[in-house]
Amino acid sequence: MSQIEESPLQSPISVLKGAGKEAETSLAGIGVFTVSDLMEFVPARYEDRRLKSPEDAAHDEKVTIEGTIQTEPSVMYYGKKKSRLTFKLLSGPHLIQVTFFNQPYLKKKAAVGDTVTVTGKWDRHRLAVSGQLLEAGPYRRGADFEAVYLLRNAIPLKQFRKLVQQAIDLYGSLIEETLPESLMRQYRLMPRKDAIRALHFPESQEEMKQARRRFVYEEFFYFQLKMQALRKTIREQSGGISQKYDLAKLKALIDSLPFELTKAQKKAVNDICADMKSPYRMNRLLQGDVGSGKTAVATLALYASVTAGFQGALMVPTEILAEQHAKSLHDMLEPFGINTALLTGTVKGKKRRALLEALERGDIDILIGTHALIQEDVVFHKLGLVITDEQHRFGVNQRRVLRTKGENPDVLFMTATPIPRTLAITVFGEMDVSIINEMPAGRKAIETYWAKEEMLGRVLDFTEKELQKGRQAYVICPLIEESEKLDFQNALDVHAQLSSHFHGKFTVGLMHGRLSGDEKEAVMKSFSANEINILVSTTVVEVGVNVPNATVMIIYDAERFGLSQLHQLRGRVGRGSEQSYCMLIADPKSETGKERMMAMTETNDGFVLSEKDLELRGPGDFFGRKQSGLPEFKMADMVHDYRALETAREDAKTLIDSPAFWHDPEYRHLRAVLTDSGVLDGEKLD
Repeated sequence: MSQIEESPLQSPISVLKGAGKEAETSLAGIGVFTVSDLMEFVPARYEDRRLKSPEDAAHDEKVTIEGTIQTEPSVMYYGKKKSRLTFKLLSGPHLIQVTFFNQPYLKKKAAVGDTVTVTGKWDRHRLAVSGQLLEAGPYRRGADFEAVYLLRNAIPLKQFRKLVQQAIDLYGSLIEETLPESLMRQYRLMPRKDAIRALHFPESQEEMKQARRRFVYEEFFYFQLKMQALRKTIREQSGGISQKYDLAKLKALIDSLPFELTKAQKKAVNDICADMKSPYRMNRLLQGDVGSGKTAVATLALYASVTAGFQGALMVPTEILAEQHAKSLHDMLEPFGINTALLTGTVKGKKRRALLEALERGDIDILIGTHALIQEDVVFHKLGLVITDEQHRFGVNQRRVLRTKGENPDVLFMTATPIPRTLAITVFGEMDVSIINEMPAGRKAIETYWAKEEMLGRVLDFTEKELQKGRQAYVICPLIEESEKLDFQNALDVHAQLSSHFHGKFTVGLMHGRLSGDEKEAVMKSFSANEINILVSTTVVEVGVNVPNATVMIIYDAERFGLSQLHQLRGRVGRGSEQSYCMLIADPKSETGKERMMAMTETNDGFVLSEKDLELRGPGDFFGRKQSGLPEFKMADMVHDYRALETAREDAKTLIDSPAFWHDPEYRHLRAVLTDSGVLDGEKLD
């Protein structure tokens, strides 16, 4: 929720009766300093205090029942300072045993014939209630839902509720609306001052839902407003280049391809070309599942830039991947007179100097390479387009340096990690996003099987049959070596076992994170050349390597991986014309683990799996909390409230792109929020 800037609302909570120095200090520990903070402190949950008849209540459910006391309440003391108060209560046709532990003083509030309201845990089998709250008289309407707050022992819950009530009574009328009137009307949102009251003291379940709905939308809207303003600022202040590419030449290249582009590929190419033609700098993310044809799209974009008189650069994380891309780009573009070159750490001496001179002269049209591309002595003649593959593998600074190699070149990021749409528009909110969500025609789906550990022998027999046909296999393990804490299979052990099992028949290679970069490259080159038949590895092979001859992927302890990672690993096979297989060796104990395995066997669609992964793991764990870049929302939940997130994004984008937003008095508050948060320069606003 946005900050309220009316001075009385920013008063310290000590202005409230009952908020002394001690309470003020304690509440500061949970982020409550002002009256506004107090009113915007979101309840963690609500206790359902609605009256229930015993026959409608589930066993062990918390219930509130009304009845007449039938037996004299008696207190029995036992142990040290322990007591039990019991009496029988007639509620409708039911005679219920009521027990209160360690509250002997309640005896004064209860007498035979009194009507009372009891809240407690219902024991359906014994027709008994373990009481928590006893109120004299019949049930009082109006307190059906009671807010419960996560106070971390700051102050007692009862005292906190009283302070909130007092704050709303004294200052509630000063709460200002923070959403535009047009959006309030369009979505029939509850006014902010009513929503604050309903958040803490709802009169019904419906009112509580409407208050939450309003604040979920508000949180998403304000976040997306900042994202869209940032996007507009980056776009308009970037001073990009308008690339007037040759459409006829581009179409000729597309017609020459040995396959037809999918609809998703065509849309991505159109989006990228439109960005390149515009006077603003492109800042686009291209998401595509493993094998969906991102490289073809990248090649067409680079070619378009060259026909406009510019150079292109493609940066990838590993040498072997750079070599593979360089070969495929050369094969596609050489017939069209395009000069491509490869620059990696292994290009040295005279060869490197000659390459760099040709690049600076403009004789090289497209340069493909690793982070060697961003070294100081690499100078382009006229760089127009920069493409970074598997962009999350490079640091922000590395990506920025490559951009500075030209005069505001267009920038395209690519990733084969399917990111759920909700996360993409949240984490990459300032970027435009293109998605390739369909596979090229004729590609065979990888057959995926889940096998328990005792079936490993059958899995190895099947693998041997594939190897006898001249195929290759990957075997993936979670850890490198034995850990006392975690009893996982590990790469060193598995390598030893498989070397023994296939001794004299097939060669078994080993790859893990502790090898140097050169050692990893050497292992991968041997595997690509089929000198290694089986490659045992940790997850370092997850991204990018293309070995079309590999048809079997075995993943040990598969339940230890997230769905997206399993899918990435599976994508290492299925790259040739032969049928490929993925075997998940797993004995998951949790329901979530079993769901993951089932999901993997049911679909090959990375986007479907990424949504499932998000549902099972939550947004923080999807990227790993350290680098997630995810905003903290008080009420909104990106997974469950994704429709509200998408709606808020569209609304924010429409507003930011409209001239009225920058001048109309209705949006003054929103413009102030953007300047206060540093997204916009206040001096440039009207």
